[in-house]
Amino acid sequence: MLDIEFDMRYRERSGIVCGTDEAGRGPLAGPVVAAAVILPDGCVIDGLDDSKKLSEKKRDILYDTIREKALSYGIAEASCEEIDRINILNASLSAMKRAVAIASEKVTPGIVLVDGNRNTDFGFPSLTVVKGDSKSQSIAAASVLAKVYRDRLMADLDTRYPEYGFRKHKGYPTKDHMLAVYEFGPSPEHRKSFLGFLEKDHEKLEEALRKKNGI
Repeated sequence: MLDIEFDMRYRERSGIVCGTDEAGRGPLAGPVVAAAVILPDGCVIDGLDDSKKLSEKKRDILYDTIREKALSYGIAEASCEEIDRINILNASLSAMKRAVAIASEKVTPGIVLVDGNRNTDFGFPSLTVVKGDSKSQSIAAASVLAKVYRDRLMADLDTRYPEYGFRKHKGYPTKDHMLAVYEFGPSPEHRKSFLGFLEKDHEKLEEALRKKNGI
């Protein structure tokens, strides 16, 4: 459960708090998306929690509420090409840095609270918070924005590449998704550095494909 006073304590010490989080580090396809949120002092958003603990319907409602109540927010992506080039951790941090930069154009934060245990230079004082999306309102708000935005991106990709089922699994490595990549080959939206299973699990995938086709 979120600690309503968590951000308040940092605001008293360091000034305006900006929370940042990302969504999509584990999928085989699509960008990693980060968000940064600056909430008004004393703002309480009913039902807000770590996005992973919320239903899709609740996240969609909160997505609009957060954008309405936030003093400022930013959403940014790191593409599959960037992920392949600099690795998923660095791409995630780059996306968070971009999201914070967008949010700070309107309101200057005194401190950036970063979900997780890895930090980068945001241009402002910053602090990592392990499981921050379950502790900080601003981080939880960022997690919701990033998750909803990315899920909607993947739904759009599903209309372009329906054979992979992106709308259902959002790019994560489900059995059906991995089999589709094996059967149809990777799309331009797949992360090449995440596709080692095609060679490693070749025999298992070939057997699953034969079974799917009734052979």
